[in-house]
Amino acid sequence: MAPRVLICSTIVWAHDDVQRLLGDIAEVVYVDSPDRKSFLAEFGPGGKYENTVGIYRENESAGKIGIFDKELIDGLPSSVRWIAHNGAGYDPVDVHACKAKGICLSNTPGAVDDATATTALYLLISTLRQYSIAERSLRELKWKPKGLNKRTHDVTGKVLGILGLGGIGTRLAVLAHAFPMRIVYHSRHKNLEAPGFCEYFEKVEDMLAITDVLSVHVPLRQETVGLVDEKMIRALKPGGIIINTARGKVIDEDALIRALEDGHLSAAGLDVFPNEPEVNPRFLEFPQVTLLPHMGTENQDTQRQMEVRALTNLKDFLNTGMGKDLVIEYKVKQKL
Repeated sequence: MAPRVLICSTIVWAHDDVQRLLGDIAEVVYVDSPDRKSFLAEFGPGGKYENTVGIYRENESAGKIGIFDKELIDGLPSSVRWIAHNGAGYDPVDVHACKAKGICLSNTPGAVDDATATTALYLLISTLRQYSIAERSLRELKWKPKGLNKRTHDVTGKVLGILGLGGIGTRLAVLAHAFPMRIVYHSRHKNLEAPGFCEYFEKVEDMLAITDVLSVHVPLRQETVGLVDEKMIRALKPGGIIINTARGKVIDEDALIRALEDGHLSAAGLDVFPNEPEVNPRFLEFPQVTLLPHMGTENQDTQRQMEVRALTNLKDFLNTGMGKDLVIEYKVKQKL
C-alpha cells in the first residue's frame, strides 16, 4: 500500500504538479473535514486519513481546523512524520510541538523572495515619494497636494537598512542597490553569501543611526515578538521610515504609532499587521503611511512556486527520508 499524503486543504495553482510529484509514490487525499474535531477523528482506525505519513498545509485551512498549534499536533497519530507548510513564515505551525512528536516541518524559502522583496520595494518608493497621498488626492479630483514636495525625497543615494538579511532581504538589497542606495544590514550573524555592496553592522544601533529607511525581514518567533521596540525605533535616524513585510508582531505597534505622532518617523509602509485581517484604525489617521492588505506573495506565479516547493518537500521526504527545506529549528543545537 502506498503511503498516504494529505492535502490540507486545497491546491489552487499546481493541480497537475500534485500528480507529477506524488502520484506514483503516494495515495493523495484531500482534506474536507468541517472542523478540527472531525479532522483529528479521521486519523483513527478505518478513517480516511488513517496511516497518513505526510501533510501539505496552507493557511486557508485554518478557517476550518485552525492553526497547527500544540493541541492539533499532539492529536496527530505517530504515522505522521512530515508537515510541508506552504509559506516562508511558519509561525502558524508549532514547531516545538512538532519536534517533540518527532514530526519534521518544512517551509518554502526562495519561492517567496522576489514577490515579497518587490512589495517592500513598492512600500519604500511609495513612502519616500508619498505616492499613496498623491493617488488619493487625484482620486478625489484634487490633483497634486500642495506642499507635498516638502515632505518627499528621491530614492537615489538614501541609506537602506535591512534587519535580517535572508533570502527576501538579500533580494530587496539587490533591487534597491540599482538606484543606487547604500545598503547596510544587521543580522544575528554576518551573511557570508551577501553581495559585496552590503555592509554588515554588528551593532544594530550603529546601523539605525545612519538609516533613512529600515526594512524588517525577520521571522516571527517567540524571541522576535516586539523586536522592533521603542528603543530600536528611537535609535533610527530622525525622520526615518520603517517598512514591514515580515510579520506584524515583530514591531511594537504602539511604539510605532507614537513615533509617527511625534514625527520621529516621517512615514511607514506596512503590508502586515499583528491581528490580520484586523488593522489598527490609528494607522488610518496618518496619510503618510502606505498600507497594504498582506500583498507580499499575492500573485499566481509566486503562489504556484510555493505550492510546488511544498509538494516537492513531501516528494523528497517520501523518496529519501528528508526534504530540502527543513526549518532552522531542526538544524541548530539547543542551548543548555
